[in-house]
Amino acid sequence: MPGHDLLLGHSPDPDDAFMFYALAHNKIASGPWRFQHILQDIQTLNERALKGELHITAISLHAYPYVQERYALLACGASMGDKYGPLVVAREQMSINDLKGKTIAVPGEMTTAFLTLNLLLGRDTFSHRVVMFDEILEQVAQGKADAGLIIHEGQLTYGQQKLHKVVDLGEWWFEQTGLPMPLGGNVIRRDLGAEAMHEIGGILKASIEYSLKHRDEAVAYALQYARDMTRDLADEFIGMYVNQWTLDYGDDGRRAVEEMLRRGHQAGIVPEIGDLEFIG
Repeated sequence: MPGHDLLLGHSPDPDDAFMFYALAHNKIASGPWRFQHILQDIQTLNERALKGELHITAISLHAYPYVQERYALLACGASMGDKYGPLVVAREQMSINDLKGKTIAVPGEMTTAFLTLNLLLGRDTFSHRVVMFDEILEQVAQGKADAGLIIHEGQLTYGQQKLHKVVDLGEWWFEQTGLPMPLGGNVIRRDLGAEAMHEIGGILKASIEYSLKHRDEAVAYALQYARDMTRDLADEFIGMYVNQWTLDYGDDGRRAVEEMLRRGHQAGIVPEIGDLEFIG
């Protein structure tokens, strides 16, 4: 690897910023590796992973079956919801069944939120339109979509637009499986080799551990990506998605990923996956 330079892709969101604070600001040793941080929305990162453009990147777990030959899953860096997850919101109260036949604004067709929405409602039972994740609430509020599939901080702020929760997909997933909801993970290119993959995975885990031990300074750094959230709200959001599963999926987290992708394959949404390997 010339110069040991690595492209590291992650979302410009407070939880990802929190995780990679130590790495971005040289708070931990990174050995011979130099990391260039590429901040892009998750749908763009999914698309770049399909082309193998980044050495390490956050992706939606929905996207993993499409990139599994080129990338391995890292054991750290997961976004998992503990009985909570993406929301479907609407301008008026409605039931889950009311969503069928409606037009739903979604943040990307390869997001895990979209996969789960299809598992909930059934394929081809609703229309959808892809909208940037931070514009969905406004689209629903203005009547440009009947409902919206909300990820990131919109899960905490949708009430400001006087919108109503129709369903929390993380709650539904837990009711169905008894497992946390796996949303995103970090993957690393296999062509780096086994030794390098494990070493780099350890560095990323050390960055997460540093932020959890130095929470105040890491949250202060992450606020610049919090899109007008208060510090308390940003801290709450970070706590939702940087948790014990972020350091390591653990048995339940691994089972959750396998179950999500197995159900996605059974529904004809994603390719079949083999045995999952978690590096680290």
